[in-house]
Amino acid sequence: MTSDAGPGGAAALDRSYRALFAIPSIRRIILGMTMGRLASSMVSVAVILFSLGHYGSPALTGIVTFASMFPAVVASPLAGALLDRHGRTRMVILDYLIGASTLLLIGLLATLDLLPPWALVAIVAVAALSNPLSNSGLRTLLPIIVPRHLWPRMNAVDSNSYVVAQLVGPPIAGALVQVAGPVVALGVIGGLLLLAAVTTIGIPEPEAAGATTGNLMLDARAGLAYVLHSPTLRGLAISMSTLRFGSGIQAIVMPVIVLRVIGAGPAVVGFAWGLSAVAGFVGAVLMGRVDTAGRERHILASFWALTALGLAFLLPADNLLLVFIAMAITGFLNGPADVTMFTLRQRRTDPAWFGRAFAVSASFNFAGYPIGSAVAGAVVDQALAPAIVLGMAMCILGGAFAWLLIPQNDLPHGAASHRTSVRNEGESMLDSPR
Repeated sequence: MTSDAGPGGAAALDRSYRALFAIPSIRRIILGMTMGRLASSMVSVAVILFSLGHYGSPALTGIVTFASMFPAVVASPLAGALLDRHGRTRMVILDYLIGASTLLLIGLLATLDLLPPWALVAIVAVAALSNPLSNSGLRTLLPIIVPRHLWPRMNAVDSNSYVVAQLVGPPIAGALVQVAGPVVALGVIGGLLLLAAVTTIGIPEPEAAGATTGNLMLDARAGLAYVLHSPTLRGLAISMSTLRFGSGIQAIVMPVIVLRVIGAGPAVVGFAWGLSAVAGFVGAVLMGRVDTAGRERHILASFWALTALGLAFLLPADNLLLVFIAMAITGFLNGPADVTMFTLRQRRTDPAWFGRAFAVSASFNFAGYPIGSAVAGAVVDQALAPAIVLGMAMCILGGAFAWLLIPQNDLPHGAASHRTSVRNEGESMLDSPR
């Protein structure tokens, strides 16, 4: 990793966005990552709208959403080991190709009327197994090629790459579903994933220090153990997955309100997600200029708990204005929190463990989302209000967990001791307390 030191000391360091984009390959990495995220943001909306429209069942939609995400949590330790051992870019390309093939298969089977509900659930569940490769692959490459003093700027760009994808993707997906139908929408998204794969080909990957046993399964177990034994990563996993439980409820409740209660079309659902992304973009840009060191726990706890306020506007939502206000509030709060979380995770993770730690951490952080979606899908047919109140409670609880479980100060977990233990002790390292 590039050193922070240089002629003139810390005062001479250029911390501008210009300095960030002057780093070789950074533009291609961000472009490939943004296209992959754009496709992902479109998939999340298109699959929900496809399931609601094709089968007419919120309960099934919740199950499909769960199946499209939760297997990634199970597969994340192995995916992280693959990223550290076999190169990040090639693994990202592999996941993009799997995703494209899956969407084209769903579209083909739906066109032929050969897609029973169980088949849709099975296909999205299998495809989800490789999702951690692209979700974490290029993101773990960024702190390797970017010097530490530029990490806040890098994380603002990283977060805004996701926000821009959320801004553009859902409205396009909603409009495509409404105008051309869900099958065409899925085909377009598959084509975008193929384009993202082509863009990622040839991105150079610098050598990085590694901590490996030489055995893929042991490395996967080691990555899982690393996250569980890191106070910061463990605290993030518990608090953020609790928050995402509420987000998962919002992902089902909001489209049901728009489509069934208000009677608007799929394009409005996409627009609502796009509005959330605009607000998140503004929040992330503002936070990218703030030094969060030593204040991460306070920021995360406050912003995550306040997310309940956004969900509260969905309780009386019988018009689009209230829906849009709810989405704007939750989006604005999510942007700064993401920038803060990314920077905190990078500061407190040994670079030798970036692939495994980030893959496992990202999946664990998101684990509550599919569970919340499944719960919401099961209850919204009977009543919307209980689901929304539960989502609000989970957001508040997530903020409380962040305050209680994330250390105020913590060094990168296991920096030298983990590398030595992995090299010299192999599997015994996994059975030893840290």
